[in-house]
Amino acid sequence: MIQKDLKDFLDEKVLQYNNRKFIESDPIQVPHQYSIKEDIEIAGFLTSTIAWGNRKSIIKNAKRLMKLMDNAPFDFVMHHKETDLERLLSFVHRTFNGDDCIQFITSLQHVYKNHNGLEAVFVKHAKTNSLQMAISKFKTIFFEIEHLPRTQKHVSDPLKNSAAKRINMFLRWMVRNDQTGVDFGVWNELSPSQLSCPLDVHSGNVARKLGLLTRKQNDAKALLELDTSLRNLDSKDPVKYDFALFGLGVFEGF
Repeated sequence: MIQKDLKDFLDEKVLQYNNRKFIESDPIQVPHQYSIKEDIEIAGFLTSTIAWGNRKSIIKNAKRLMKLMDNAPFDFVMHHKETDLERLLSFVHRTFNGDDCIQFITSLQHVYKNHNGLEAVFVKHAKTNSLQMAISKFKTIFFEIEHLPRTQKHVSDPLKNSAAKRINMFLRWMVRNDQTGVDFGVWNELSPSQLSCPLDVHSGNVARKLGLLTRKQNDAKALLELDTSLRNLDSKDPVKYDFALFGLGVFEGF
């Protein structure tokens, strides 16, 4: 498929999937329960953190986690007491357990109290055309307080060759303002042009079939290759094609 035909095909698929119907079956519906910026970003961060495995299970468990936080995630992060954290011990999603959950709440409080919040951390360390360095710096800050070593595995580091799928998805949610009501666009100091595609099995397989990606592993090197291909299609909003790749893979079995 020549470049123009490929772009036309994928642009069509973006229009097909980047609309509010997408929310009905996607974990992004969890932060869509909120209207305050900090609630949206904390709900989004926690939901994206557990976004692997069965999508129904992800949504169910993310909603349960919000309920354990009194459906007020920012208030809970900032003002919880030690006794409030005990209820989180019952939480589990695959290998993310109650101890990890408590560590995440404690680390999030540290980020908001000492680093001016999630957005500020990523803005401070962003590069002109990439947020991968910022993700790595964020992980360092997130775990600079006393923490459980086991919990570190739940925040990926692109500098250690991870594709960092879940945190790239979170950044897409926060930064893109798609005018259709799916992605939030609540972070105004970063640009969609800096985003990277949430690379997973589905998007990777479709990208390979379309000639956008040749590397076989879904790692940081593959992400860079895919980013380059998608920026050639749309330099201002390359990650809009995540909807096309994901939709083709999950909904159409492409």
